[in-house]
Amino acid sequence: MQRLFQTFVPALCLLAHGAPGQSNDALFHRATAALEAAIPRAQADPAHPIFHVAAPAQWMNDPNGPIFYKGFYHLFYQLHPFSDASGPKYWGHVRSRDLVKWEHLPIALCPSVESGEAEVWSGCCTVNGRGQPMIFYTSIAQGRSAMDHSEQWAATSDDDLIRWHKCPSNPVLSEALHGDRKIYDWRDPFIFHAGGKTFLVAGGNLNKAKGGQAVVNIYQAQNAELTQWTYRGALFQHPDSEARTVECPNFFQLGRQWVLLVSPYGRVQYFIGDFDEATCRFHARARGLLDYGPGFYAPNTMQVPDGRRLVWGWVNGFPGGHGWNGCLSLPRQLSLSREGRLRQEPAPQLSRLRGQPSKWRNLSLSEHGEVLTLPKTNTLEVLVRIDLRSGGKIALEFASAGNDAPPLEMSFDGSDLGVMGTKIALSSVGSRQKLSLRVFIDRSVMEVFANDSACFTRTIKPLAANVTLSMRAEHGTARAQLVEAWPMQTIW
Repeated sequence: MQRLFQTFVPALCLLAHGAPGQSNDALFHRATAALEAAIPRAQADPAHPIFHVAAPAQWMNDPNGPIFYKGFYHLFYQLHPFSDASGPKYWGHVRSRDLVKWEHLPIALCPSVESGEAEVWSGCCTVNGRGQPMIFYTSIAQGRSAMDHSEQWAATSDDDLIRWHKCPSNPVLSEALHGDRKIYDWRDPFIFHAGGKTFLVAGGNLNKAKGGQAVVNIYQAQNAELTQWTYRGALFQHPDSEARTVECPNFFQLGRQWVLLVSPYGRVQYFIGDFDEATCRFHARARGLLDYGPGFYAPNTMQVPDGRRLVWGWVNGFPGGHGWNGCLSLPRQLSLSREGRLRQEPAPQLSRLRGQPSKWRNLSLSEHGEVLTLPKTNTLEVLVRIDLRSGGKIALEFASAGNDAPPLEMSFDGSDLGVMGTKIALSSVGSRQKLSLRVFIDRSVMEVFANDSACFTRTIKPLAANVTLSMRAEHGTARAQLVEAWPMQTIW
């Protein structure tokens, strides 16, 4: 990866950001050089994930602007290229033809220091009414508080989505749109379309003095170039009084329903309901958590050409001092259940990363348990399907010998799934409770998908390459209909 990045990026750096002599060219060169210098250490770290999208080195956080364009899936992300700790943000960039193998591209955006810009925060990518690719993001000015003052800026691209140029009309959305209303923490624009119109949502709160009144704000485009906008008010006010603000709102349609994702300084929530296009108001009927773990935040979504909706989140919680910090979750495919709840499953393309499987069928589980030896690696996908008799309970544990990594413990009692001390309510089926688990272990990252309805993400201390799966019935009886495990290959 290091050689690929080092040969590809410098050749395109100037193309990406303008001709030599522009005042921020030097900043791009310094950022690229800092990133390159950190690559050997970051890639040599045995905790660095290999099948999750990550920056080649240094700090990264929110996924930004996922889009499918002319045969490529493009993903951008928040990047601090000068350190593996958080700092002023740039936009990193990767792309893939198939959601399986990815390549690093040059830094897409950096602060326009000559215009007084200090950071380029999260946003989205779309194609405007003139057929031109366009990024919208939150611009943070030098010496200004992000809570009290921010603007929404835009950049346009040539057809390859590598060269980006800030719009001369920036800011394309300013606080003047709100009239007498003051919106704090105004950020993270997301574009959607309805009824032949283009809308943008952004997070914020209306009451700084009382700790926040969290709202999602909505704007309507007034021209095809998407440089003129009208404020349509608050699309949605968060119903929880403790929600001080909302970050990274995503608003999109699944079937006939509308879904809103918000990140309220805590676990990511979803709301499902109806959108009134005339009034620009969203009326929620159901809600839930997108992820129950402590390591998933600030997701961003895209619609692929066949109509499916994919989402990525920022995986956080890694220790510092390793030359890298942060990665993105696996791409998840979203749908709605018959009961109107949000369903999530790993994108089907991920199966192409699997190596030769190990497989077990019809294991009767008792209090003495079964211990299965998994493929000899700590980059794994494991599928477990269990039938549990009423009143029973099972315990599962992923562990390894030869290092001090704590085991990854899970349990299921027919209604609740326990993962590393977190309880997740799952629906039961008749008198026999069924559990379908897909567990992804990528060195220092674990993602769990349960019954396609609940997800759990967190960072872990890497297991050794001799992982075992222990399963036992603590009460009642159970049968593991299928256990299948695959070594996972790198995405690079």
